[in-house]
Amino acid sequence: MIGTVDLADATQGWAPEPVTTTGGTSAWTVAAVSGMFDLDPVAGEGDPLPPMWHWFGFLEHPRSDELGDDGHPLHGHFLPPIPDRRRMIAGGRLRIGEPMRVGQTYTRRSSLASSQVKHGRSGDMLLVTVRSEFFEGDDLLATEESDVVYRSQPPGQARGIPAGDAEDGQAPPPSDEAVELTPDERLLFRFSALTYNTHRIHYDQPYVTGVEGYPGLVVHGPLLALMCLEVPRRHGQPVRSVDYRLSRPAFAGTRIVADRTDDHGGVAAGVPGRPPSITATLG
Repeated sequence: MIGTVDLADATQGWAPEPVTTTGGTSAWTVAAVSGMFDLDPVAGEGDPLPPMWHWFGFLEHPRSDELGDDGHPLHGHFLPPIPDRRRMIAGGRLRIGEPMRVGQTYTRRSSLASSQVKHGRSGDMLLVTVRSEFFEGDDLLATEESDVVYRSQPPGQARGIPAGDAEDGQAPPPSDEAVELTPDERLLFRFSALTYNTHRIHYDQPYVTGVEGYPGLVVHGPLLALMCLEVPRRHGQPVRSVDYRLSRPAFAGTRIVADRTDDHGGVAAGVPGRPPSITATLG
């Protein structure tokens, strides 16, 4: 266990009630995200929203005095009461009945699906799954589950994660469908701004190395997921379901490639020649 915190005791009785919010992704935001990928706007007002791009339209907006030293909110509806809380997105699932559309407002109903203490080689962790349903009126359009891992990690405790910033030359050449990106500090800053994400692991080099114990700025997990989804989107292939798992951090300045792994919807992204940072199955 990391430190002396018993995660089961710390979260005993923690059972947040479901919450309902509204949101939507504007044409301006779609254009901004497209530009981040060096693309012209991929959709305009009233067009179907690409899968997962709703992430840019349902954002929390805590006050500055509600943020912790790590830049993350100190408190939140689905944030567990863990001291020295550190978080990492672990994965998720999305099922689409009907696509959301650019510029329209939708209702999101979110609830705590599960909260489980897991035991791993690096210590105890709490896996929290939040389930969200998206409605247009009474019609259910999509259902999403998001898995987030939380740890109690005192400042300065190293994670022992390899930088992974060098290729070993054994990777096969990317396919014609591959999507490549080399996220630098500017791109990570833009993604943080578009998601209103103030977590310092994405922009503060002294913090991320000295406090969180990473070897460099961390590429956002959702950015890696969107890279996987760009593979079918750029070839006009519809996606109705997404299952993804993040298993290895990626860091600023590394070349990342998203490509198909099989003919059955498998896609992965990561540094070529190394284990992937994210694997996904698209349906």
